[in-house]
Amino acid sequence: MTRHFLRDDDLTQVEQNEILDLAVSLKADRFQRRPLEGPQTVAVIFDKSSTRTRVSFAVGIADLGGVPLIISTANSQLGGKETASDTARVMERMVAAIVWRTYAQAGLEEMAAGTTVPVINALSDDFHPCQLLADLLTIREHRGDLPGQTVTFLGDGACNMAQSYLLAGATAGMHVRIAAPEGYMPSAEVVADAEGIALTTGGSVALFTDPKAAVADADVVVTDTWVSMGKEEEKAERVALLGDYRVDSDLMALARPDALFMHCLPADRGYEVTADVIDGSQSVIWDEAENRLHAQKALMVWLLDKSTAASVEA
Repeated sequence: MTRHFLRDDDLTQVEQNEILDLAVSLKADRFQRRPLEGPQTVAVIFDKSSTRTRVSFAVGIADLGGVPLIISTANSQLGGKETASDTARVMERMVAAIVWRTYAQAGLEEMAAGTTVPVINALSDDFHPCQLLADLLTIREHRGDLPGQTVTFLGDGACNMAQSYLLAGATAGMHVRIAAPEGYMPSAEVVADAEGIALTTGGSVALFTDPKAAVADADVVVTDTWVSMGKEEEKAERVALLGDYRVDSDLMALARPDALFMHCLPADRGYEVTADVIDGSQSVIWDEAENRLHAQKALMVWLLDKSTAASVEA
């Protein structure tokens, strides 16, 4: 059975740790694994503009011995004349894996259901699981073992980063807090899924409307842009509602003295985070950005290994 990575809870805690362990190893020796040698091709599809995702996947695929085929949906049939499942059935005969940065989670699910090669969610409106692997790798590097760590996400709790933190953090055995105003809370279904995972891993999930209470004694403080792509017309409303959730030095002072500050970037400085925090000594955003490369390489190696094992068993 082909393994895909469409949302964070597609991995068990053991599997998540396997990938993070491999990421540590690949960061120490970038070229030790070459599963795409040949070279084989990986299709990397973009519905949205990108910097870190495009660079990290292109470089990572090359590091693994392969060729990244960068595709813009504006210049392809996907989403226009052709369904995701039909596109996937064509691509599986030519590529080793498919990476897609898109809008609707349903499109990724349709593509994965229609192909025998791994499909990776490089971002959707609902989840950003590759970013979370990089974030977990960064936390582990700076703070040690993940179980028992408390991470607080502030801002738009319904955004893909907040929802991925719930699932990936719970899987890791962390205590995940989401601080957001009413109307900006995560999906009830995602919260329930995270709570169910936490029961098996020793983690926990909590929702707050008070940012100060949510940050108190946190090991990691995280935020993301308040205005995601496609929501630019809501900026004034969002800034007015989310202003109390801005991460500044006063808010960071409520967390543990050695707490980390993280942001997946790009950052809208002065809105969700102040310059003194993002550029301060507690910020690990550049390590976090680099770790997209190592975490995604580990993910691809892991998925390709699983795919090879499945074909051998068949």
